Amino acid sequence: MSIAAIICTHNRADYLGKAIDSLLAQDYPDYEVLVVDNGSSDRTRAVVEARLPHPQLRYVYEGELGLSVARNRGARETSGEIIAYLDDDAIASPGWLTALMAGFEADPQLAIAGGKVTLLWPENRTAPPWLSEGLAGNLGAYDLGPEPWDITQPNLTPRGLNYALRRQFWQAIGGFDLNLGRVGKNLLSNEELRMTELALKQKWHVRYLPAALVAHHVTLERLERRWFIKRGWWQGVSESYREQLAGTGGIRQFQRGGERIIRGLYKAAKYYADPALRFDNLVYAYGQIGYLTTSLRGMLFPPSFKS
Repeated sequence: MSIAAIICTHNRADYLGKAIDSLLAQDYPDYEVLVVDNGSSDRTRAVVEARLPHPQLRYVYEGELGLSVARNRGARETSGEIIAYLDDDAIASPGWLTALMAGFEADPQLAIAGGKVTLLWPENRTAPPWLSEGLAGNLGAYDLGPEPWDITQPNLTPRGLNYALRRQFWQAIGGFDLNLGRVGKNLLSNEELRMTELALKQKWHVRYLPAALVAHHVTLERLERRWFIKRGWWQGVSESYREQLAGTGGIRQFQRGGERIIRGLYKAAKYYADPALRFDNLVYAYGQIGYLTTSLRGMLFPPSFKS
């Protein structure tokens, strides 16, 4: 099978070069690399052009902001039977594509796969004491163990920064949902979770492939508590949107959101002596306010979702 490796990028020129270089150094024998510039205003194009003499590398500009828009554009611009996405601030291990392809070749029903993600901390910085294992997942950390794992719960879906899917599946569902996924600095998410829901519902397989290893840079802004609080809010917003798209929104969301706020505050008090677990649960509770606000807005003013 053939594979296309795609980087969707928006104003990350300082990290983009290393991401591209890691793709051009893959040990897989034949693949294409595409950079989708999603409305960048920095040096993104220059970073790519400095490497364009490489025969496997191409560049396209997508002016409509949105990660899902950019991912779909990348898929349309490539021809690989497998589509692999790497974040613009990540570094793929040399065997990344080989490990992904081995998984897809072994299982014709495999729709989605992704691998382990480790974190690259800024120079002279380490994980702060208030960062829990759960919140580290918001930074991209992802580790389900040393062995391949069949994923049957959407909340365990592979991270979008280290993510691959079969083109046949992507075409069958109409691509990434344009109502989910980041748009500029808007932290809307859950597009990968939605993909996993659809795959499992249609009897496709989703798998964790630990050998498909990627390292993800942690930017300085993401070492601030306020970033996690903002991220928690948008996670709640994203969850509400996802449920509305799936037809499970409405009045039931108020019960779910209320129960989650109580649970988060209770656990924050229970683990008060543990700064990491206390902050984790406070972020979780705060995120439910975003969830409930979006749910109420959806009931009062039903959204016109993009198709």
